[in-house]
Amino acid sequence: MRITVSRWLAALCLVLLGTAAAPAENWPQWRGPQGNNISGETQLPTEFGPTKNLAWKVALPGMGGSTPIVWDQRLFLTAEDGEDLVLLCLDRAGKPLWKTKLGTGKKRFRIDEGNQASPSPCTDGKHVFAFFGTGDFACCDFDGRIVWQFNAEERYGKFDILHGMHVTPLLDGDRLYLSLLHAASAWVVALDKATGKDVWKVARPTDGDFEGTHSYASPVMWRNGANACLVVHGADYTTAHHLKDGGEIWRLGDLNPKKKYDRTFRIIASPTATPDLLIVPTCKSGPVVAVKPDAKGAFGAGSPFEQWRIPGGGGDIPNRTPDVPCPLVHEGLVYLVRQYGKDTGGLYCVELKTGKEVYHQRLPAVRYRATPVLADGKIYLAARDGVVTVIQPGREFKVLATNKMGDDIAATPAISQGRIYLRGYQALYALSEGGK
Repeated sequence: MRITVSRWLAALCLVLLGTAAAPAENWPQWRGPQGNNISGETQLPTEFGPTKNLAWKVALPGMGGSTPIVWDQRLFLTAEDGEDLVLLCLDRAGKPLWKTKLGTGKKRFRIDEGNQASPSPCTDGKHVFAFFGTGDFACCDFDGRIVWQFNAEERYGKFDILHGMHVTPLLDGDRLYLSLLHAASAWVVALDKATGKDVWKVARPTDGDFEGTHSYASPVMWRNGANACLVVHGADYTTAHHLKDGGEIWRLGDLNPKKKYDRTFRIIASPTATPDLLIVPTCKSGPVVAVKPDAKGAFGAGSPFEQWRIPGGGGDIPNRTPDVPCPLVHEGLVYLVRQYGKDTGGLYCVELKTGKEVYHQRLPAVRYRATPVLADGKIYLAARDGVVTVIQPGREFKVLATNKMGDDIAATPAISQGRIYLRGYQALYALSEGGK
């Protein structure tokens, strides 16, 4: 068969257009494009470090535990800069484009665990939204100009939380959602992203005591078909709220049972939503719970609204709940990262449908603060001391690489456009195959 030049050129154009249209994912907020710690990016490096597969490294003005976000050719992240709290913008080559001061405050929590630049920013591709532990909340355009700004302590009441306010706002559609749970007051708020004004604000009561009134977890959107609700976690309970007015749909209890109540039960890790189940972590020796989408009212252990509950540890029973990292769910398995003890970390893998343990394995390093991320058929586990363990997902535990970055890492990795972005206390690292 003869193919004319014009037909050949037309076919070639279609191929080139298809190639050009291949998606390169943005990472618009803390937990990625779908809010589940999973990226569709491929051709990512397995082995990397300060001199291997490094595209660039940029020194940061100060520490922070926030995850960088990526939109097209721009990266945004929050940081401490002397006494200032700032929002930074860099281009994809690592060149700083602008820095906007949004607050003031230099405070450390638990010695080296965090500061007031711990919440992560988010973007809709036109504006960037940044919240700080001081309560300063702002919207900036892509040139760093402030569109709106307010202080959440002035609007909703002074924070009374032992280790600082580290909640990351959730961007969904035209709204920003914020949960502020602490000893002085407890609010769940929906904001108009265009103006920063309240769409609604509802009280979120608790009968907790001391740290049982606090929460460091961030709100989560749970979608099941056409149904959606906002999930708020912490202060001894998990609650679901109507998007229309913030009204409470259900309340999960028995996370910190009254019969053996722990006044230092501070929840940090946020739930992970799948269409069919919500995986709820707790802290310390607390349980892990899988909640069904038809849940309603107040319920607890033994309720039919729970698919399963992994009981808390203690004594000879190992603790399975993550303390800080959020659960990762992939292909019917749930991955739970926690600190095993004083000298090492641990990874638990359980079945999504049953909660039955598939395996548990020790990991190197001491503390795990970053949420695990999955991309390119690999799971990236970043430890607090800068060791990033790469494992193979699935029912068999297999370490693919152990990478030492030589920097403190508390931030969840961001993955976009063929790169892994690691935010350390000292620098921001762009990693890719061949250092491209």
